[in-house]
Amino acid sequence: MPDRNLQPLLHDLISTVRAPASVLCEPSGQIRAVGVQGMFHADVRVLSRAELSLDGRSVVPVANSPIGVGATAFVGLARWLGDPGPDPTVRVTRTRRLVPEGLDETITVTSTAAEPVSTVVSLAVDADLAPISPVKAGKTAAVDVRRSGLTWSAGDLSVAVTASADATVHDDTVSWAVTVAPHTSVAVSWQLRVTDPAALVRAPAAKAEWSRPTVTADDRRIERLVARSLDDLESLRLSLSTGPGDTFLGAGVPWYLTLFGRDSLWAARMLLPLGTEIAEGTLRVLAAHQGTAVDRDTGEAPGKILHELRRADTHASLPAAYFGSVDSTLLWISLLHDAWRWGLPAATVESLIPALEAALGWLGTYSDADGDGFLEYIDETGRGLANQGWKDSGDSIRFRTGQIATAPIALVEVQGYAYEAALHGAALLDAFDRPGAARWRDYAEAMAARFRDKFWVDGPTGSYPALALDRDKRPVDALTSNIGHLLGTGLLTAKETAQVADLLAAPAMSGGFGLRTMSTQDAAFSPLSYHCGSVWAHDTAIVIDRLARSGHAAAATTLADGLLAAAESFDYQLPELFGGDDRDALGRPVPYPAACRPQAWAAAAGVTLLHAATGLRPDVPAGTVSVTPLADAPLGAVTARGFRVGDASVDVTVAADGTASVSGLPATLRLEPAAH
Repeated sequence: MPDRNLQPLLHDLISTVRAPASVLCEPSGQIRAVGVQGMFHADVRVLSRAELSLDGRSVVPVANSPIGVGATAFVGLARWLGDPGPDPTVRVTRTRRLVPEGLDETITVTSTAAEPVSTVVSLAVDADLAPISPVKAGKTAAVDVRRSGLTWSAGDLSVAVTASADATVHDDTVSWAVTVAPHTSVAVSWQLRVTDPAALVRAPAAKAEWSRPTVTADDRRIERLVARSLDDLESLRLSLSTGPGDTFLGAGVPWYLTLFGRDSLWAARMLLPLGTEIAEGTLRVLAAHQGTAVDRDTGEAPGKILHELRRADTHASLPAAYFGSVDSTLLWISLLHDAWRWGLPAATVESLIPALEAALGWLGTYSDADGDGFLEYIDETGRGLANQGWKDSGDSIRFRTGQIATAPIALVEVQGYAYEAALHGAALLDAFDRPGAARWRDYAEAMAARFRDKFWVDGPTGSYPALALDRDKRPVDALTSNIGHLLGTGLLTAKETAQVADLLAAPAMSGGFGLRTMSTQDAAFSPLSYHCGSVWAHDTAIVIDRLARSGHAAAATTLADGLLAAAESFDYQLPELFGGDDRDALGRPVPYPAACRPQAWAAAAGVTLLHAATGLRPDVPAGTVSVTPLADAPLGAVTARGFRVGDASVDVTVAADGTASVSGLPATLRLEPAAH
């Protein structure tokens, strides 16, 4: 059997991230010329090897830990050096820091030996300047790299490695001869600098756009998850290299550290309790790239929000600006609406109303190719994404029997997003004295009727909305997490919401560490399938929030407890996804070996979990705020100090008995009494 090119695995690698750069290495800190290891900068691998040795031998790894945004420390032992006996006396620490222009690393040799220790510290380095696309495909990149000493270049891109003054350089290796006196340390250092005028993205100049709340909770896992999540989110901040410098979140490391419509929008929406600034930047940068023409090759259409934006020479399969997303435009509309409710200034909202009207124009003109009243997609080029919702793998849309559905596909959650976007758009048009609101309210009403008629199916555990409609308008009857995204949109009645909540909380969907993407009772279920049985952190968090908003605290709590247990297992850095095995199978989730980590909407899940527990829900334009925490405080008492509502810093406390109190609200906002 011929060898296959396989995507490199990630789950056992350590990442250090400060966008647009990321380093992936072994737990020892070693960067070897295998798989996806290396340092990537704006979708190019600018360092493919950095192997450390003492006296030609590798140190024994014992620990690694993040030490702030964009920094990691690796601790190893040189067991052949120092005093004889069982206790190690020579320790080696690599402190790696990403900086806007590259990487700095310090290597510290510490000795507690009785006598001085002499050794030669060596670092072998290389740079293959490979674009990320062939690396992801498991292929060797054919890049014409020019090397001069410790400088590598290809086209206008160049990478230079320098070292502290006491170093010697031979071929590709930097060496330092050091002697460490008893109970002292000696440090040497090296640096990598990147010059890349063609880079699409860069590090933002300003500090993080959101508040960093102080969290205290009976369940300490919430505190730890939020803290780690905010560090990860800060490391993923990006701006485009051209333009006004609006900040957004890159989707994830290593493959998606660029602008992604759906991912960047969801992450910004999940961060609204911490401020509206990242939402504003995301809305602006996507509006600046909104579609203006019909283009079959890129999927562009007037008013459509793009799927992803890449530098042209690093992405082999898709166009640099690709619009193959059926939901990004709808999510853009709803982010604008929700940010307005959280206090995005009216002048800012008004400046984006033309983009809103264009987005609604796409919804009304281009989203429904066959005129049946539902939004569907199909890739007509054979080169784009076969599926264009958030479950975008080629085999994700399946019947209960396991059969793959045939496009065009009308996804269940997309109809809910469209219903919600129509009402959100109508509210904004009315508020800013623009015509057309009645049309979109009528659209939503008609969508609800059509949806109820066509999407609901009967299964072994009751009736529920199908995953999709296929080419022949047959309901694709798998039971999936997608239906959880309908909650809170208004598309479902209270009775229908309760039916969906009960199904999502049942063991077939919630028996893992969060919400499974597909029921264990469906033929295609596989715990390590990308979209047919795994658990995705953001998917679980979104559904938790929507269950909480809909008053289904028990179902929300079941999923929240699973997600917190997963977070604990992953050192509170939630990966993109993980296995959907039963919780009692191993007692901890099985990693999905190719999952991105950190990833923007997975990190934002920690904030969403905190928000669901506290239930702060403002409507700044209406002058009201409500607080509806999870009933009876099933996650225990929790306090969040430093939520943002408009310009105000707001504190929310939920006591162990479930009663809530709020402080810091401005006088312009009225706290509504809690519903009973």
